[in-house]
Amino acid sequence: MYNTRQLTLQHSIRYFLAALFWIPVVFFSLLLVRNTLPYFSFSSNFSFIEERAILFLKPVYRFCFYIHIFAGMFCITAALTQFSSLILKKRKKIHISMGKIYVLVVLLLGAPTGLYMSFFAKGSFWERILFMFMALYWFYSTMKGLQTIRKKNVLAHKNWMIRSYSMAMTAVTFRVYHIFFYYFGVDHLHNYEISLWISVLGNMLVAEFLIFRKSRSYLKSFAH
Repeated sequence: MYNTRQLTLQHSIRYFLAALFWIPVVFFSLLLVRNTLPYFSFSSNFSFIEERAILFLKPVYRFCFYIHIFAGMFCITAALTQFSSLILKKRKKIHISMGKIYVLVVLLLGAPTGLYMSFFAKGSFWERILFMFMALYWFYSTMKGLQTIRKKNVLAHKNWMIRSYSMAMTAVTFRVYHIFFYYFGVDHLHNYEISLWISVLGNMLVAEFLIFRKSRSYLKSFAH
């Protein structure tokens, strides 16, 4: 009886912590999608576009921008289905179909356009380098996720897709940090740079922590 209660308590704590993590992730992801949709009115009355008015005169940059934000919206939404244990167990076809589309969108649209736009990113030389790294790492981790699942290595596939998703989520976490530092009176440029670095490095650390936990749990269950 004691062991049963202990297991029930452990499961309850696990579900609570999972909810504590996923509820804000889902909320801010959908909020980002909602706030991005108005860009597809193709109006120039947005601060991001106004700051880069000269760049938006270039058809290639303008094309890459709209493709990139479309890819970002889709990838953030699609990725939410990829980490649902319910969908994975009961609707595996949805997981596979959405996963294939996610990979194609990242490799063909999101990462290449992100890499192109990184050369014109706001901030110093180091912020542009960081954007280049993000695009390349997003491409690489997604490609590795595809390669490992083709080899039926499910654990490695999950790990690489967590890394891929961590890069997609920088669009969300950046805005959360930006709002946070804004309320503490950090000026716009420093806020932009600090939020960007914390978002990228923070997401990578969280991804590696989740991978470590999942890998350890998998090895324990395999040992038993």
